Amino acid sequence: MKEAFSILRIVLSTIGLFLSIWVVTPAPIYALLPLAVGAPEVCHWLLLLNITAFVVLLFSLQSSWLQYLGLGMSVVGIILSILPFVQLPTAQQQMQLAMEKQLGKDYPKTIVKPESFGRLSPFNLIDAFKGIHLGEIRYTANVEFAAPDGVPLRLNIYRPPQAGKYPAIVVIHGGGWQSGSPETNANFSHYMAARGYTVFAITYRYAPAYKFPAQLEDVRSALAYIQKHATEYEADIDRIALLGRSAGGQLAMLAGYQQSPLPVRAVISYYGPSNLAQGYREPPTPDPLNVRDVLEAFLGGTPDQVPEQYAKASPINYANRPLPPTLLVHGSRDHITRISFPRKLFESLQTSGNLAILLEIPWAEHAFDYIFNGPSNQLALYHTERFLAWVLRDMGE
Repeated sequence: MKEAFSILRIVLSTIGLFLSIWVVTPAPIYALLPLAVGAPEVCHWLLLLNITAFVVLLFSLQSSWLQYLGLGMSVVGIILSILPFVQLPTAQQQMQLAMEKQLGKDYPKTIVKPESFGRLSPFNLIDAFKGIHLGEIRYTANVEFAAPDGVPLRLNIYRPPQAGKYPAIVVIHGGGWQSGSPETNANFSHYMAARGYTVFAITYRYAPAYKFPAQLEDVRSALAYIQKHATEYEADIDRIALLGRSAGGQLAMLAGYQQSPLPVRAVISYYGPSNLAQGYREPPTPDPLNVRDVLEAFLGGTPDQVPEQYAKASPINYANRPLPPTLLVHGSRDHITRISFPRKLFESLQTSGNLAILLEIPWAEHAFDYIFNGPSNQLALYHTERFLAWVLRDMGE
């Protein structure tokens, strides 16, 4: 019996160490990507697991080499799982400086209703364990806004609990242009609606059946629908921001940087690709998604075969014109869209005189915000709230 308990203690230490390794280890294959994405975002739970394993072994009545092995594994697990917490203060300071550099050191004073913010601090440990409070909203699902080629396209609408007229956010999901839905990252849409925004979560036709620019055309159709029904859905069409994740970030940037049915006030891209030809030629290492296959399915070939497609689909090629303010949020450990690309886009936007902010999260992987209450998304949400409040403020108030 004692031997069985000893083995169980070792198993607990082994599990804690195995999961914690993914805080710093990139996924070599797609099947392991959820571990690499999720481990840093549940580091608080991993820390608790590793400490528990350490304490259980430390006070074990039986002393053996297995006990010392387990203790060693738990110590390594504790060190790995605490790394995001160690980096968090510096990351927050750098983000705050990036915001102040572009918006002004006193930019919070220009925000009319700061009391509507849900995030009063960049990170809250209680929220990390319990979850972030979303709030009450009104929700309308599955509104068809277009049916190109007979494919029904729908959007979901999230509104504050009280009737009114609100600034709007159009949310475009990711999924490699091949999957996803308006329900993806629904917690964000719910959260923002409860804090005074009308949020439209839209979708588009998927590759490879539909090649670019079909997806961009669908986003424009959604914007035209929103413009037509703005009064019905209580959206102020003069205060609209586009927000996209991954593939949706690329579409949000293209829609905001080109002629649009609506006057776009701001663009927010979470880990969106911005230079598709270079992304093809310089894939990440490791490459769990096989980005070349994804890009070929989306654009219909390689950069040598369809160079115009890659050029038209790359937001960086539009950075030399006057553009709406852009917020780029990216994980420094991203192994789908490498951090070098948003850095270059940020430089290009600034060189052209456009307002741009790049927020980097040192420990975060691609799609970090799928864990809504994780440390990465708490930081991103804190600054995204303030950017939106600043850029969508009513100038007449």
